[in-house]
Amino acid sequence: MARINDVGGTQGFGAIDTTDDTEPFHADWEARVVGLYNTLRAQGIFNTNEFRDAIESMPPADYLATSYYERWFLAICSLLERKGVIEPGELDD
Repeated sequence: MARINDVGGTQGFGAIDTTDDTEPFHADWEARVVGLYNTLRAQGIFNTNEFRDAIESMPPADYLATSYYERWFLAICSLLERKGVIEPGELDD
């Protein structure tokens, strides 16, 4: 069964923006999310496959409504709850 991230051959997503973007991040918080990912992965809280699966398992509407690094952040939050590092709903505020 295909997941929402697997859109190969799907029509209706519009043209792909191929302009070069020299900035790796568009906001400071995006760089912090990458730092958080690298730190938690290095500590063994989760691995790359678990992280990828957390992103690909997002509900389709959420996946399509969020940006690249928002998906990263939501995946990290999901994994922290799943692993018992934080309580469910602890980050809701």
